[in-house]
Amino acid sequence: MSEIRRRDPRREWIARNRLHPEHLSVLAEQGVGAASEWLGPNGVVRKNPHAIGFIGPNGVKRIDRSGAQQGGQAAAEGTRAAQDSRRNVIIEAPAFLVAVVPELSGGRLSGHDKDLLGLARHLADADPEHPGAVLAVVFGEHKEDAFGEAGIDRLLHLDDDAYVGFAPEARLAALSAVERELAPRHWLLPDSPLGGADLGRRLALRLGERPATGVWQIEADGEAPLGWRCTARGAAESLDIQRPLPRVALALAECAEPVDETRHAAEPLSLAEAIPSALSRIEDLGQVAVDPAGVALAEAEFIVSGGNGVKDWDGFHHAAKVLGATEGASRVAVDDGFMARDRQVGATGTWVTARVYLAVGISGAIQHLQGIQSCDKVVTINLDPGCDMIKRADLAVIGDSAEILAALVAKVEQQRGGQRDAA
Repeated sequence: MSEIRRRDPRREWIARNRLHPEHLSVLAEQGVGAASEWLGPNGVVRKNPHAIGFIGPNGVKRIDRSGAQQGGQAAAEGTRAAQDSRRNVIIEAPAFLVAVVPELSGGRLSGHDKDLLGLARHLADADPEHPGAVLAVVFGEHKEDAFGEAGIDRLLHLDDDAYVGFAPEARLAALSAVERELAPRHWLLPDSPLGGADLGRRLALRLGERPATGVWQIEADGEAPLGWRCTARGAAESLDIQRPLPRVALALAECAEPVDETRHAAEPLSLAEAIPSALSRIEDLGQVAVDPAGVALAEAEFIVSGGNGVKDWDGFHHAAKVLGATEGASRVAVDDGFMARDRQVGATGTWVTARVYLAVGISGAIQHLQGIQSCDKVVTINLDPGCDMIKRADLAVIGDSAEILAALVAKVEQQRGGQRDAA
């Protein structure tokens, strides 16, 4: 049989064209997980300069503007293909447990939670001969259905009404029961103001441990008691402090890379002993209504942002008020005086992490796309179907922004009116 390599120029072109409908299937046939490189006709590896994360000849990383990195249908298909190719991991008899208490803000694992689980996997998988398992303790109702993809081996779900809202004493009693029965080697909680920082300090006090707070890195250290050393931020984040990793650690966001190559069992777990009821001295009166206009962009979960395509700014402000969203703007809108400078979104303004980002009349300059890369869902209203914001968006509406916003406001007001009538 001849050893001459036969070329298929069309399939090579499809492998390079990430927007082609058959792009992912061709990559799968070639055994390539990403459009970064492929084997050329003479056995030379070819690299795609448009691939996500490609490093150019001058050491500059290319930024993807197609939406494949950020969101959209192509990203969704790529994510499903990557998840299908994940390696399944089942740890039947773990040597120890690493307990994680995610915050589940909004009922789903946040980016901070996934970073924390990545840190837990680093601790659990350090010794391949005696692997540990990651135990997640989840309180209340949730909407998450991908615990296994996040690196969780055991899942303890406590959905009693006593844990709803701000209930640190009831949650502390549950964690104490987990400590007595399962005795995890490490306890990891997010060091954030949403509740993890408070609960972690309470747990450390209950266990008689001196916790490590502000942890952003861990490394192996054979001389440390548990074999690990952590680096934490201190003195108002002006310096780093190193110390042996204690049993209880409160970690910052981006403390580790999230799990993306393995799928774990996330087996349901229950406690043999009943959790004693704690006498609560705290009464949760519910959340306080906050004016969205007073919420900082970096903390907002729902942002409506306007750009050069907005012509009716009064209608834009009214729509943001009715939707209960925080207002943002592109640099062009700020430079033209339609919005204040502190409302500018993008690399030259504020980097946002909203759960929903509604871009109205924004074409999608590269600085703006950089600033919204951490948003969960991006919706855009634009007249230009070929603009970069359309490629980035998870949902795009082509049309006049003023008319679409007016129809959206009317629909929301109609639904709220019907709810009041029913009440």
